[in-house]
Amino acid sequence: MARQTIAAELAGGKVLVSDGAWGTFLQRKGLQPGECPELWCATRRADVLDVARSYVEAGADMIETNSFGGSPFKLEHYGLAARAAELNKAAAAISREAAGSRCRVIASIGPTGKILMMGDVTEQQLYDAFKEQARALEAGGADALCIETMSALDEAGIAVRAARENTKLEVICTFTFERTVAGEYRTMMGVGPADMAKAMVAAGAHVIGANCGNGVDRMIDIVREIRSAAPGMPILVHANAGAPKVVDGQTTFPDAPEHMAAAVPALIAAGAGVIGGCCGTTPAHIRAIAQAVRRGRK
Repeated sequence: MARQTIAAELAGGKVLVSDGAWGTFLQRKGLQPGECPELWCATRRADVLDVARSYVEAGADMIETNSFGGSPFKLEHYGLAARAAELNKAAAAISREAAGSRCRVIASIGPTGKILMMGDVTEQQLYDAFKEQARALEAGGADALCIETMSALDEAGIAVRAARENTKLEVICTFTFERTVAGEYRTMMGVGPADMAKAMVAAGAHVIGANCGNGVDRMIDIVREIRSAAPGMPILVHANAGAPKVVDGQTTFPDAPEHMAAAVPALIAAGAGVIGGCCGTTPAHIRAIAQAVRRGRK
């Protein structure tokens, strides 16, 4: 019997657990400033596999891939644009190996760094870049695509469309919001949670949500806003482990696993159906979140 889609499981009321940070995890494994994380899929495969396995063992129902910066535009900075398909396919294959039949793979697609309104890229160029990345991730074994850390409606909409039109995968899309001095939540391009929700539903996303930029406490309000604008849509949340702080020259994230786990009931009540972590979160955070979700299932 075929497994239900993510959207179908969430529509049935199930709450799923996603994984935690990849970038900060790779940094602890030795990734240096200015080094290409995605190249590790070819040069340090065992380390990338260990990250993925760590989250599976922590109890995640789905794990991401080391492909956040896998756009040809991003890889161009390292002279690796021509290897975009290869590295994305490898990223998905590594997470697929770690996930086995136990977990889903929701392959990461981050922003390109290009801004349409500035005229430094065309819609077709963006579409083609997202198409290449999405198809390679599908070829590597991904179950879904997680278009994340978005800030502009036009770029995100093109990414969702490219994924829907060129793969058979479910498409998740999340934006990053910051709280303004007026207490509202906006992306760096001025997009609010309700605007995002309506636009990404129209674009064809199967799951929408928020990641990065905030600790778990602020995510509760963001989820409420998304839910009010899109009552029937499944919502994913990947919160940071609090606001980053520099201690003795090192960037640290203050929220302990227990703090994030304590917020799980409020996130679910607000409308979240998938809960995981972003910057600073570790397998310990995901394990605590998974335990809180399991308690809620009883």
